Amino acid sequence: MLNALQNLAQSTGIAGFLGAGGFGWGNAVMILVGFLLLYLAIKKGFEPLLLVCIGMGCILSNIPLAYIAGVDPSNNASGFIKILFEAGIDSGLFPILIFMGVGAMTDFGPLIANPKTLLLGAAAQLGIFIALIGALLLSFIPGINFDLYAAASIGIIGGADGPTAIYVTSRLAPELLGSIAVAAYSYMALVPIIQPPIMKALTTKEERLIRMEQLRPVSRLEKIIFPLAVLTLNAILLPSATPLIGALMFGNLAKECGCINRLSDTMQNALMNTVTIFLGLAVGSKMEASHFLNLNTLGILFLGAVAFSLGTAGGVLLGKLMNKLSPKHPINPLIGAAGVSAVPMAARVASKVGQSEDPQNFLLMHAMGPNVAGVIGSAVAAGVLIASVPVISATHLIF
Repeated sequence: MLNALQNLAQSTGIAGFLGAGGFGWGNAVMILVGFLLLYLAIKKGFEPLLLVCIGMGCILSNIPLAYIAGVDPSNNASGFIKILFEAGIDSGLFPILIFMGVGAMTDFGPLIANPKTLLLGAAAQLGIFIALIGALLLSFIPGINFDLYAAASIGIIGGADGPTAIYVTSRLAPELLGSIAVAAYSYMALVPIIQPPIMKALTTKEERLIRMEQLRPVSRLEKIIFPLAVLTLNAILLPSATPLIGALMFGNLAKECGCINRLSDTMQNALMNTVTIFLGLAVGSKMEASHFLNLNTLGILFLGAVAFSLGTAGGVLLGKLMNKLSPKHPINPLIGAAGVSAVPMAARVASKVGQSEDPQNFLLMHAMGPNVAGVIGSAVAAGVLIASVPVISATHLIF
């Protein structure tokens, strides 16, 4: 009888928090982190569609002896979130499906009407590569260890694109997935807080008051040709980015061709919502205490903020330069901040900052050009990293 009671006591969550089954107090801490994410999503409205799912995934994966995100040693059965993770994250499927839905919801018209804004989307990827270098430098601090694979995964946070960050990390540094995903989506949610001070610090009042010319109308034919042209160019120059770019352009073509509206609607709604639920739970499951509570996580959070800030600054600074070089067609540098891939939040922030100076200055459609360019830019940067990091690492080992 006494043994039975002892065995029963060892099967409770309290025993797990005290060390039973390989769990411990760290799991209790991470459950509190999960509740914090739920609070930020529900009360503060920070990216609720994803943070609610990530928060619940974090809580479920840290419940002692439940093995929801692991394998139960008593019967060798995998928990349901572990199955979701292996099917959608390990395989890279969920981020690709998210890109398909984003493509179906995106209007590339502003970018087609003003192709110069593609440069702003490219400039906003600056933070990715500077953060990569910063991660390697942080490795000199005792207790922090980032190799080139980890540094590349951390740098991609600067693109402010959660699915891209997840895709790259699952390929290069899957052990860091939880920390990087939370950092990426946290900074995406904080766009309205992080970006305005940087934008105002780098621009003058006169620049923020600049009114841009009205965009020309874009024909349906142009919108159909655009995704096909981008996909073709990508296939020729950077095949490693084709999974993300291909899914994005397929979704956009489904939207613009006008003959498969039912499929386009499914991508935008049912598919996007379903994958968001599964992706959020799977990502949250990687916030287990054993992987999350360490100096590496603090380094990732710090470098993610640096990457995102530098990406914003890069877009604004190039916008200032383009305005100087194009006196006949003025460009408001604020739209450069929308070059990060947080669609459409970054474009709305650029428009809001402009209207705080001049309520009649409507920059939203102009900002959507670099904003959608940023989506393409982050996917291209991901392809560059996935293709080049293994080659560089192998070369380093040889020499």
